[in-house]
Amino acid sequence: EPQTHDEVAKLARTTNETLTALEASVDRQRRFVADASHELRSPIASLRTQLEVGEAHPELLDVPGAVADTVRLQQLAADLLLLARLDAGEQAGRTRLDLAALVREEVSQRSTDRIPVTADVRGSVEVAGSRGQLARVLGNLLDNAQRHAAGEVRATVRREGGQVVLAVADDGSGVPETERERIFERFVRLDDARSRDDGGAGLGLAIARDVAHRHGGTLEVGRAEAGGALFELRLPAAGRDPERPVPTGASALGAAPAQVLGDRRE
Repeated sequence: EPQTHDEVAKLARTTNETLTALEASVDRQRRFVADASHELRSPIASLRTQLEVGEAHPELLDVPGAVADTVRLQQLAADLLLLARLDAGEQAGRTRLDLAALVREEVSQRSTDRIPVTADVRGSVEVAGSRGQLARVLGNLLDNAQRHAAGEVRATVRREGGQVVLAVADDGSGVPETERERIFERFVRLDDARSRDDGGAGLGLAIARDVAHRHGGTLEVGRAEAGGALFELRLPAAGRDPERPVPTGASALGAAPAQVLGDRRE
């Protein structure tokens, strides 16, 4: 870069900044593809082994295990497709929906959870967006709480000025303050000792934050009164024109989703 302040120097600096951003995007894409391949390899290998054993010795076929691996693959594929859509810049819908009613409905369908979810939700609070994507956020937060809670999971919805706040809290060990941003990165699992089947692929919280940003909101984690994690999703109340900030780590796939995952859309 020329040590001047003319147009040539500005052009050189702008070009270098653009190339640096492109290089970082390519690096994120490569890491994402490598991580996704690693996550897919384990259930595929397990499923293939079970089917080969079943072919040679039908009496030894572990049907429940094969079904579990298939479900895991299906969930992982759905998560990867949703991330690809978000990275491609898909905007949330503008449908008005009652977030309180959504929480009540989703919680009522989780009767088989390890820990019953307590829903402290009253009245009606409306937001604008995609019902399916917001239900995915709630489901991911509740799944995360179920994995770490000792005996309590609580979901609440409240209105704060021009915002609607959905909070999910548990009484587990919580999230260390130094890790509270890292947990929203893709394929991150703080407890490396836990099994992949129990811990998931590490995409749930990344998806939840991306969806929150696409709805003009935020998703943060803190400490719950019971000592565990407290996740708070804040969304503009319906009737406001939400700003749409660019999600942290956006375009991690760049133009790759269609190449890596195909052109299929959910």
